[in-house]
Amino acid sequence: VMRLTKPTLFTNIPVTCEERDLPGNLFNQLMKDDPSTVKGAETLMLGEMLTLPQNFGNIFLGETFSSYISVHNDSNQVVKDILVKADLQTSSQRLNLSASSAAVAELKPDCCIDDVIHHEVKEIGTHILVCAVSYTTQTGEKMYFRKFFKFQVLKPLDVKTKFYNAETDEVFLEAQIQNITTSPMFMEKVSLEPSMMYNVAELNTVDTAVESESTFGARSYLQPMDTRQYLYCLKPKQEFAEKAGVIKGVTVIGKLDIVWKTNLGERGRLQTSQLQRMAPGYGDVRLSLETIPDTVNLEEPFDITCKITNCSERTMDLVLEMCNTNSIHWCGVSGRQLGKLQPSSSLHLALTLLSSVQGLQSVSGLRLTDTFLKRTYEYDDIAQVCVVSSEIKQS
Repeated sequence: VMRLTKPTLFTNIPVTCEERDLPGNLFNQLMKDDPSTVKGAETLMLGEMLTLPQNFGNIFLGETFSSYISVHNDSNQVVKDILVKADLQTSSQRLNLSASSAAVAELKPDCCIDDVIHHEVKEIGTHILVCAVSYTTQTGEKMYFRKFFKFQVLKPLDVKTKFYNAETDEVFLEAQIQNITTSPMFMEKVSLEPSMMYNVAELNTVDTAVESESTFGARSYLQPMDTRQYLYCLKPKQEFAEKAGVIKGVTVIGKLDIVWKTNLGERGRLQTSQLQRMAPGYGDVRLSLETIPDTVNLEEPFDITCKITNCSERTMDLVLEMCNTNSIHWCGVSGRQLGKLQPSSSLHLALTLLSSVQGLQSVSGLRLTDTFLKRTYEYDDIAQVCVVSSEIKQS
């Protein structure tokens, strides 16, 4: 049994000495004459030749395990009904990897039966390749033997995720991917497959006048023990965005699909399980800002638009009160009736206010009262607005 992998570069061990030492220039000349060394850089360990795999080596989760199996007849007799079976034993299951389950009629002396098996490794830990051969001798005796080949499957990447819930029902996902192998990786693709309720936008590129460029550069190599951060923005689909109760309880976001290449093009792929977030708690009534200007003039009215959503399972009869603060003054009638609001439904509210203090001011002072239960909901620090003098803004 021989594992089929890409060849590796031959590494030689340079042996040198100074010219005044006893060997003189002998070692240096031997290295120059060695065909495996790089001409002009003989003291470097990296050679120009490729070597075939000498053992099973490191096998990482997500890679494809390929192996060549050869059964050779070393005797001087013809054997019959040869059946070769290759199974892969993991900690949880036993898989049959044989390409064919049919027996070979006969095998002459010095002939062999060859087979190549492939398996995408999906578990970490100890794996045992069990090769079993059964055959019948010329005298009719049935013979059977097995060989075991044990190897370890290691974890290539360490993936950590963080979720950030925005006020506009958007969810930002930060994925930290670390290369925990001993060799560099070429990150071919890192994408997020969202759940059915979301659309995803990748925030890992910078748009230029010509094309979009990756934030990680033209060559996406990840060195050993290096970590890279990927960012994604998930927005609810239109048919679910208006259903406050549905989006509120959604915890399943999607799964990451990671594809990389190592060494001389060996490909690996990992797909995480469904990523889940902690569902944000909005309470019975949710108030969010739909529109607000970035910069406003001092002591000049400006408009904002609020969205009020009933997140409870009962109908509410709401009253809006506007309380002034030291810097924010509301324009309009406080204590007005907003009417009844059905469960999971929303209403948009246009409000006018002004600021009497310059600088970055916080919009606060809104109160919603449910007349059915006599319960008041307070909303402060809803958003921030930059207040400047009208002369500064005009200039």
